[in-house]
Amino acid sequence: MSITRAPQPVLTPVSAVRSKLAHPALLLTGILLVALNMRACLAAISPMVGEIQRTFGLSSTASGLITTVPVLFQGMGAPLTPRLTRRFGTERVVLGAVLVLGAGVLLRVLPSVASLYAGCVVIGVAIAVLNVSMPGLVKREFPAKAAAMTGVYSTTMLVGATLAAGTSVPLEHVLGGGWRASLGAWSVLALIAAVAWLPQVLRARQEKAQGPVAAAPVAAAKPIAGLWRTPLAWQISLFMGISSLMVYTLVAWMPTILADHGMSRDESGLVFAYSNLVQVSGAFLVPLIAGRMTRQRGLAVAMAGLNAVGVSVLLLAPVSGAWVSATVLGVAQGGSLGLALAFIVLRTGSAAGAAQLGGMTQAVGYLIAAAGPVGAGALHQLTGSWTVPLALLLVLAGAAAVAGWGAGRGRTL
Repeated sequence: MSITRAPQPVLTPVSAVRSKLAHPALLLTGILLVALNMRACLAAISPMVGEIQRTFGLSSTASGLITTVPVLFQGMGAPLTPRLTRRFGTERVVLGAVLVLGAGVLLRVLPSVASLYAGCVVIGVAIAVLNVSMPGLVKREFPAKAAAMTGVYSTTMLVGATLAAGTSVPLEHVLGGGWRASLGAWSVLALIAAVAWLPQVLRARQEKAQGPVAAAPVAAAKPIAGLWRTPLAWQISLFMGISSLMVYTLVAWMPTILADHGMSRDESGLVFAYSNLVQVSGAFLVPLIAGRMTRQRGLAVAMAGLNAVGVSVLLLAPVSGAWVSATVLGVAQGGSLGLALAFIVLRTGSAAGAAQLGGMTQAVGYLIAAAGPVGAGALHQLTGSWTVPLALLLVLAGAAAVAGWGAGRGRTL
């Protein structure tokens, strides 16, 4: 299959329409508030896993499923999103996904194991829709600054994760309702994002009322033929998948690993929150750097190498080296996430192509990532130690470097 740049649609008539209807400040505010929700409800649960485990009497493997199930359904829900956006429009789909996300957060804290896992399923599907919708939306609205804007919204995702990880335990004390009150409070953030996104839905409806001219750019964009048979698309998907597996494994278990080696629960939560905070720098800077490069091979290998260094420190000196490991892993994980998302917009020539590639990479990537938390929990339960799970992450860091080397080629689907 040949890899070419998709033909660009004629934008002049629609640009005139959008100049009257679009509100850049409202659009940016909506994107940022939606992005805040995309990791917060996942990061918030990590410091609570031990409490949830004791509440329901769960095994280590079953506890790993609390984090694994949302990731798994991110992969399963991703391929459906391009169809939803074509049928209902990106703006309406994003609004619906944010509202469903808030409902999933509330469902997860109801007093039963079934509700706990059902809420995880709903959260995973909602995040899948947002994961796939956002790259295409960014490429459509900011075609000349797609990589930079990818850095902005991926950074905001991690800011949300950092806030959630750092405030989950304090919220539990302030609200006085245990882990359920702390986790349920994040549904308020989803409601705020939905309200902030409403102007974009109204704008899209108004543009549609202008007639077929307003829909011309979307109609002119053709899907990428044979995407699932393209090595470049698979390399991007594998880089995202392996990088995400490492992120979600440590999101699920890093505080527990530190606590099992003698660190207090409060301090382990602070280390984990700090690691999420450091991710912000990588998520912001790496896409900016990537956007200035024709090829990003060295950048991808560097991110994989930093992941390996951070895991090595966690393996060899989990308590004394905790802050060093958290720093290195923060840069590596934030940078890997930002670079994977940047690949989606840099390797495609249209918003429709970005959405299509996003659907594939999110599907493959998160199905791979889903194996991380539950697999690490099972290995820990089997061996009674965190050595084997962490050693396996080192091997996977090498695989991410190989995939990233291919994904970083200066080619366009």
